[in-house]
Amino acid sequence: MSKNRYRHLLAPGCIGRTPIKNRMVRMAAHPGFPDYEDGFLQPFYSDFWVSFAKGGAGLIGCGVSPAPGVGWSLDIDEQIPRVLEMNKRIHEYGAATFVQIFHVGPWMPPPLTVAASSLSLDEIPVTGQNFPDARPMPVSEIKELIRHFGRVAERARRAGFDMAEINAGCNHLFGTFLSRAWNKREDEYGYASLEDRSRFIVELIGEIKRQAGDDFGVIVLANAAEPGLENGITAEEGREFAKIFEAAGADALHSRVEMYLMRRTPADSDCTHFPDMALYPEVPEFAKLCEADTGRHGVGAWIPYAAAIKEVVGIPVIGTGRLDAALGEELVRKGVIDFVNLNRRMIADHEYANKIAEGREDDIAPCTACMTCFSNVESGGRIKCRINATAGREREYELRPAVTKKRVVVVGSGPAGMEAARVAALRGHAVTLLEKEPFLGGGMNLAAVVKGTEREEMLKIVDYLTSQIRKAGVDVRKKTEATRAVVAGLEPDVVVVAVGGRHNVPDIPGMSSKKVMTGEELHHRLKFYLRLMGARMMTRLVRVYLPVGKRVVIVGGTIQGCETAEMLAKAGREVTIVEPGSEMGEGLLHRLVKPQLLHWLDEKGVTMLTGAEPVEVNDEGLVITTEGGGRQVIPADTVVTALPLSPDAGLADGLKDVASEMHFIGDCKEPGLVVDAVADGAAVARAI
Repeated sequence: MSKNRYRHLLAPGCIGRTPIKNRMVRMAAHPGFPDYEDGFLQPFYSDFWVSFAKGGAGLIGCGVSPAPGVGWSLDIDEQIPRVLEMNKRIHEYGAATFVQIFHVGPWMPPPLTVAASSLSLDEIPVTGQNFPDARPMPVSEIKELIRHFGRVAERARRAGFDMAEINAGCNHLFGTFLSRAWNKREDEYGYASLEDRSRFIVELIGEIKRQAGDDFGVIVLANAAEPGLENGITAEEGREFAKIFEAAGADALHSRVEMYLMRRTPADSDCTHFPDMALYPEVPEFAKLCEADTGRHGVGAWIPYAAAIKEVVGIPVIGTGRLDAALGEELVRKGVIDFVNLNRRMIADHEYANKIAEGREDDIAPCTACMTCFSNVESGGRIKCRINATAGREREYELRPAVTKKRVVVVGSGPAGMEAARVAALRGHAVTLLEKEPFLGGGMNLAAVVKGTEREEMLKIVDYLTSQIRKAGVDVRKKTEATRAVVAGLEPDVVVVAVGGRHNVPDIPGMSSKKVMTGEELHHRLKFYLRLMGARMMTRLVRVYLPVGKRVVIVGGTIQGCETAEMLAKAGREVTIVEPGSEMGEGLLHRLVKPQLLHWLDEKGVTMLTGAEPVEVNDEGLVITTEGGGRQVIPADTVVTALPLSPDAGLADGLKDVASEMHFIGDCKEPGLVVDAVADGAAVARAI
């Protein structure tokens, strides 16, 4: 692909007085919360941010907060040396940097919870156990926090940052002042006027300029609108705020949208700035009436708001929201936005910008919007990526040539097997991949059929890994069963077994009935049709035809069962999920994905039963025992099993002693998700 296709995206730009080498930016999303020492920057953080500079990004953001327990900060001069060293490393690659200044406000643990106003449980815009405990920030604290952040900005400049970004988005502290849903104050920072609501941020812009210098750039990240929220920021207000920030001295605007979804329990997420999640599993009715672009499953959904802001200001506008290089090029070329935020794309592939510049689009590891990165960080852990096992482990997982080159045989072409083959080959090993089917991808093909292409696009992972193992020189042998004779004939030094897990089938009467479709049977049927028409045709076909009756009972309420229920509900089936355990949706990501899917299933009339043990399948349907010990018949035309896999070490005995080094990875060792399989493959290939 010619790099000229992206000449606008690759063109230099400028924010304030800082030149930016291209329009691809990696904004300041946090990489997680591992142990750190007294607020000092740790190598984990700096390696993470430097990786994006090495990968070609034009601008890179790093977050800092004064709140204890949130991460590293710039509260004292002693913190400067490590940060300065990080910025020197980033600048060596030609990238500019900014420090993001934020305060999570109502998200702080009690007694530190603070917001523009103290709201009752009935008034609070989102559910959350701590939010009603938020105290209103007094004017004296506002003034002190402004001075504090001014000092942080001055220290940031000495630490090598080129500019600062004020995070007034989400429902963090600054954002609660902008929104009438949060701000009930009647003082000079109150809800009475746009000028009063924006005063906190306007004064902070001035203080940063005063302490760090007028030539120290300031970006303001703010919600351009809050659709779905009563008294939330309107699109018109978002444009007016943009003009106010520009007049106050802001050098660029980062335009984002916070969509409120109104969940029902304290554990749920009520709002999100991820457009793909805001529109999942289906576009909410109210979202069809707002200015968002809902036609591409979230890709570029917030751009109409950014475009409207661009029309009323003269400073650069940064667009965000599931953007990619192709759409970014179009938007920059048309003057809709000036810079393109590619956060999750760059997490999936740190070299994203370089590969775009070099015309190597086919080599880009795909972000499939699985939300693993966000969910892990929000749960207090370190960032993880489904396709990029190096994310958050850049130094630990640096790819090094093998000391001793070996003959490696990988059995199975699922995500674990292909990633192991890819990394082992890149390290210099001679790798042969054996796959008994005529196609690659293993269980990802079944997952793609169930999930569809609306959001996660699992087949992009299959395409990427397939192309990469071939480019790395892996000898791929399809339609080849890994018998002992076949493997021994390759004279391997190392054998890596990644054949997937074993399907679980309930041992109850009636499972041989024609109305039962087990996960194993579905898998075999899928393989048959995959051989005939390929995975992409299958994902389209099941949207118009499914070999199941009108009333479907799904045995298994983990991620497998819930996602199967989503597919069937969208196809108009009457669905009941039966889960023997106490939790529905185990395996689904707790942040955004699980609550949204379970609520959507509930709204679609899907019956979800926990503590329900299958007893038998009869002519009427599925018989279960309930938590109370009662017996119940659930009418069904079709019973589908969608249970977690079990480990399958069936090849262990057959391949015993065929090589001096044996590894079992992925689902055959311990069933998990794609992120676990890829991590397994990446780890074992680095250990060979």
